[in-house]
Amino acid sequence: MSELDAQIPTTFDPFAEANAEDSGAGSKEYVHIRIQQRNGRKSLTTVQGLKKEYSYNKILKDLKKEFCCNGTVVQDPELGQVIQLQGDQRKNVSTFLVQAGIVKKEHIKIHGF
Repeated sequence: MSELDAQIPTTFDPFAEANAEDSGAGSKEYVHIRIQQRNGRKSLTTVQGLKKEYSYNKILKDLKKEFCCNGTVVQDPELGQVIQLQGDQRKNVSTFLVQAGIVKKEHIKIHGF
């Protein structure tokens, strides 16, 4: 029996890195920027893991004005506050956060295709 168990391949989890306990947003202070597909060509960009002392609404207001898109701040029970923006704004958001001095470039993780 033990020989058969050793030969069974394990499944690959593409989100294991993001879901691991030691790589969470709170432990190493990573900011995760993700894209979620909606209907057809429509998509959402989500930003999570910003420090709680920042005003999410002010950051959102600047992001919306800078990238000419709509957005909102959503309260998630597991992830806390998450910024959602319309469209694929992953690179724009990462450069904005670095230039504004909110996050260092090493602490940003961009997920998605």
